Amino acid sequence: MSELIPIFPLELVVYPGEALNLHIFEPRYQQLINDCAKTKKPFGILPVLNRQVCEVGTMVHLKQITNVQADGQMDIRTEGSEIFRATKLLKIFPGKLYSGAVVEFLESQANGDNGVMAEILRSLNKLHAALKVDKKFSKPAKQLGSYDVAHHCGLSLKQEYELLKLLDETERLEYLRRHLERVLPIVAEMEVLKQKIQLNGHFKHLPGFEL
Repeated sequence: MSELIPIFPLELVVYPGEALNLHIFEPRYQQLINDCAKTKKPFGILPVLNRQVCEVGTMVHLKQITNVQADGQMDIRTEGSEIFRATKLLKIFPGKLYSGAVVEFLESQANGDNGVMAEILRSLNKLHAALKVDKKFSKPAKQLGSYDVAHHCGLSLKQEYELLKLLDETERLEYLRRHLERVLPIVAEMEVLKQKIQLNGHFKHLPGFEL
């Protein structure tokens, strides 16, 4: 079943269940947020890649308007929910300043392999340690899924969007597992390179090679 929704195109990907804080400064999106606050209805965020609006996006629920300035700028707290596919874009939502889209909602399968998730978390811990990043998740490890960790795996925006389009948790976990498998050796090589640069000019304590 199709539905007409207001949309907010942004150069980011939002996942179901994700908490997202935004600063709203454009008048058209100030109007959108004020409308959503009045109607208690969500809006859609469609990712923008290479200056093109993507087809698959995420519904976002307004949780709180935390600050409103004299000129209408505001800070808001939101949360991602359903995934949708836009079948038609409207440059102007009827009678409004912001855009809209006719969408159909997509069902995302949430059950995945706990063993693969545990492998991803081990790799993620190694990645964060190598990058000297201290990341704490709001859920216990056994409750984490692909959407909870995706933004912390070093994916590009294009890769984050590719993950959003995968509607099966098993496929999403495998995508993340393979990505971390590729990126960890690169990060390790960068760390060795950094150490070499830092040691340049220092006295070197190296054993001689025995012929």
